[in-house]
This record gives sequence, structure tokens and C-alpha cells, in this order.
Amino acid sequence: MTDADAVAPRRRSGRWIAILLVVVVLLAGAVVAAEFIARSLVTNTVRSLVVKNVGLPDDQNLDVSVSGIVLPQLIAGRLDDVTVSSDDVTLGPITGDVLVEMQGVPVSGEGPADGGSASVRLDEEQLRTLLAQIPDFPSGTVAMAAPDLTFTNELSLFGVGIPVGVSVTPGAASGDLTLTPTSFELGGNTIDADTLRAQFGGVADAVLGPQSLCIADRLPAGLTLTSATVQGQSLVAAFDLAGGILNDPALQADGSCS
Repeated sequence: MTDADAVAPRRRSGRWIAILLVVVVLLAGAVVAAEFIARSLVTNTVRSLVVKNVGLPDDQNLDVSVSGIVLPQLIAGRLDDVTVSSDDVTLGPITGDVLVEMQGVPVSGEGPADGGSASVRLDEEQLRTLLAQIPDFPSGTVAMAAPDLTFTNELSLFGVGIPVGVSVTPGAASGDLTLTPTSFELGGNTIDADTLRAQFGGVADAVLGPQSLCIADRLPAGLTLTSATVQGQSLVAAFDLAGGILNDPALQADGSCS
């Protein structure tokens, strides 16, 4: 065998390897393109469904993300984890920055998701607007003092109005937002409930008892308030999100206050 005869097979092998590499590159590019298109379609569809079902303005800026590779999830018929976020969203009586996470979201949109959660972050002004719905509550004086909130109420003693500072811990009970007093300030001194009652008698009842605000009747029934915490200069309200809210009209309709 001559040297030329030995070189020819090597050249043919080299060409086949080059062709295979080109095919692999093209296939990889096609997969990447398909993944890009699928992700874009999914995020746009999710955005449209959220705007429609939640009743948001068409121009509401929503960020939608889907974790993992989308194509296998589309084939399986469910999206593992979908996150939707937006600033300054109004949900019933609450306006704030919203983050929603749902798991096991059906691609067809015809069945329930596995479940999910949502949180709304309110700044001080947004919180004051919300608390103004509590009758006779001095919402204009509310301030953040993590882990509590503070406000100032005026108690009358012998016809003289005396300002009393109140610290309350926010929370949730049966879907209601709650404010539970923890301490009081009178004349620059921190005092407890017994001391306040000893000085003001029954008048102190105006600030000693917990306050609550039902918001369930103005939110979808599939949203249940589970906690409210002060984080820095924000109040973060956390909700449990029923998976059926995607396709169940009863869960999409407003809930009720007990």
C-alpha cells in the first residue's frame, strides 16, 4: 500500500468527523432556538393569564420566570416552578410589590397547580393606606420599627388629651391582618399594659386590645393570608395560594369575612 492509499481513508474520516461536528452544532443550535421560543411563549402566556384572572391593567409590568429547561416540562405537561413578580400591584385593599410562586402548573391551563405562595411587600405609606380602613385607627402615625409597628393614639384623662405611643406586632389569624400590642410609651417612658391601665382605667382599652382587619372579602378566595411581618422598612404579607385558583371560578371570586 502506497502512502497515498493510506492518506485517503484518513481524509475521508476527517471529513466525516467534520460533518458530524457541523450536524451536532446545528442540532444544538436548533435545540437552543426551540428552548428560547418555548420559554418566550410560556412566559407571555402566563403573563396574559395573570392579567386576565387577577384583573390587572393590560399595561401592568410583570416579570415571569420559569425554572429549569422548559421543553421537557412542556412535554410532561407541567411547569415545575413559575415565578411572577411586579411592583405597585393592587390586590383588593392592598397595594404593594407582589411575588407569586407556583409549583406544578399545568401547561393546558385546565387543571389545578400543585400549590403556591404569594407575598406582598408594602412600604410605610402603602401600609398607612391599608390600616386607614380600621375604624378610628390613627393610621397616619404608623411607622416601621422591626419587628413591630408603632403608632400614636390620644387618650383623654380629665378632659385632657394625652398621646400614648403603642408598639404592635403584626400577624394573621383566620385570614385577617392582626395587630397585637406589645408595649406602650408614655411621657418618654416605656410601660406595660398593667401600668397603662392603672393610670387611665377603662380609657386605656382603646389601645390595649388587639386590632384586626379582614381583607378576605376583597381578595380571591384562593388567597389566604398566613403571616405579616416587618422586614426593614416594609411590611411583608404572606399568602397561601390554592392550586385551583388557576381554573376554579369559586377560588377566583372574592372570599368572605367570618
